[in-house]
Amino acid sequence: MVSAKLSDAIRAAGVVGAGGGGFPTHVKADAEADTVLANGAECEPLLRADSAVMSIAPDRIIRGLTLLRDAVGAERAVLAVKRKNLESLPGLRKAVEAADGVELLVLENVYPAGDEYLLVYEATGRVVPEGGLPLDVGVVVSNVTTLAQVAEAREGRPVTSRYVTVQGAVRRPLTVRAPIGTRLAVLLEAAGGPTCDSFAVIAGGPMMGRLAELNEPTDKTLAGIIVLPAAHHLVTTRRETAAHALRVARAACCQCMACTELCPRALLGHDLEPHRTVRAIQYSTEAADHAHVTSAYLCCECGMCELFACPLEIRPRRILAELKAELKRRGVANPHTRTELDPSGVREYRQIPSARLVQRLGLSRYDGPVDLCADLLEPDSVRLRMQQHVGEPATPLVEQGASVLQGDVVGEIPAGALGARVHASLSGEITMVSESEIIIERR
Repeated sequence: MVSAKLSDAIRAAGVVGAGGGGFPTHVKADAEADTVLANGAECEPLLRADSAVMSIAPDRIIRGLTLLRDAVGAERAVLAVKRKNLESLPGLRKAVEAADGVELLVLENVYPAGDEYLLVYEATGRVVPEGGLPLDVGVVVSNVTTLAQVAEAREGRPVTSRYVTVQGAVRRPLTVRAPIGTRLAVLLEAAGGPTCDSFAVIAGGPMMGRLAELNEPTDKTLAGIIVLPAAHHLVTTRRETAAHALRVARAACCQCMACTELCPRALLGHDLEPHRTVRAIQYSTEAADHAHVTSAYLCCECGMCELFACPLEIRPRRILAELKAELKRRGVANPHTRTELDPSGVREYRQIPSARLVQRLGLSRYDGPVDLCADLLEPDSVRLRMQQHVGEPATPLVEQGASVLQGDVVGEIPAGALGARVHASLSGEITMVSESEIIIERR
């Protein structure tokens, strides 16, 4: 009964995985598991959004964690947080100590500590199967921002805003609470604007983020934007075509195996060897190498292979991502489903310190203090996408010209589909409605 009530409240509030995955959280609340794991690792360099929530609302995170624990019938509730954050956020430790039955898992400041497969292994010693989910080994993983939203959902408050970090080449790096659908240009203005004339914006972190336009809106999964000079290598590499990446690989790859030796999935025992995949798709005519092609499905796209490991600036992550997309387009199913996996004995020695990664990425100058602004931004308008989550897009419920209040449901889950509701993030008038988005202007 508790599970049903909580999942209904989460569904009504439109809560999804705020760490980037966007999976509708009400589905997790209806599952059964023995462990619930709160992901407070904040994996990507420079981002501080989860840290802001852990600083401002630690009690709310613990409340969401225990609610989810009780809903799925779990025996364990574990909060995973990096040592550096635990030291700088004393309120978080106090909240854990005051909670009933919540454990603390202290992580080192390494990348990619926040990967949920790695978290599951660190917390339970279990390895998520190839192509599987943490639930396959009895674990539910949820981001700390998501858990704070779960607690708010239990109180009847929908997701209408979230904290977003604005970092990099800006005058005032900050983490700010922004209504969902705020244009990135508004965030950049709040940070004082760029410090260089020619710049680009990466939506998300420097490892896994993508190039974005200033007119794009924030959504429920966006934790931050990184502003960088247009000539920065993190920008220029993202502008390379897939064909160019393949040409470079063909000309330069010497099969040194550095990408595979640092691949977090390979180190957990998954049958993924990026160096063999790069070779197989360009040279191999052997049927036996087909497995190296389809192993692209196992790539988590963390970027470790191309942004840290490879000494020749080859793009294994880009190649595997394109390959994965092409396999899906051709209807090729993932054949990799092994459950008996043996993590590498050297795994713990191949975790990369975040400070070293930041230096390698050329971001040391930007890895400084970030202001925290808890006041809600007040943009003149918001652009709400109907697809901010895994599953089917929400169906618009409003018409152009209608007036809405903050928190009103403007997008509903299609009947019988996996999806999430969308709510008005400010009060105003609907000025545009399409199948894919709604624009609300403040009145």
